[in-house]
Amino acid sequence: MKSAMTDNHLIQQVEKLVSSGHSRDEILLETCRLLKKNISKYTWIGFYLVHGDELMLGPFVGKPSPHTRIKFDSGICGAAVREGQTIVVDDVNADPRYLACSLETKSEMVVPIWKDSKIVGEIDIDSGELAAFNGKDIELLEKVSSALSALF
Repeated sequence: MKSAMTDNHLIQQVEKLVSSGHSRDEILLETCRLLKKNISKYTWIGFYLVHGDELMLGPFVGKPSPHTRIKFDSGICGAAVREGQTIVVDDVNADPRYLACSLETKSEMVVPIWKDSKIVGEIDIDSGELAAFNGKDIELLEKVSSALSALF
């Protein structure tokens, strides 16, 4: 699906949000809204923030998640922390790491947010399409992650 805005424009909008002076949670929530509005295949967009040895659910757009805390040793979100890299799962039902949230979710992408060589949070995106994410999505979300790292 085509973005309503170009990827460069989306990144510029996120950078503008980061420098807006609003609270981190407001900026993260507005980033979720911006992505949801412009990329229709993204059905759930949220942030998990590192708290000790687990991830805590932060701002999100989409249906409520039962997973408000995720240990680093579980789920695709935990795997992204353990492996220190973006993880794309084309079919969540075929991945034993997947922590089921919604029956509509078919694929997932998790992008770490790095600050001072440590992961401080993650962008978690679900889609109702199988194999929804491609290299363009990864590039976009890694740039968004990099822009948001200034908030931590």
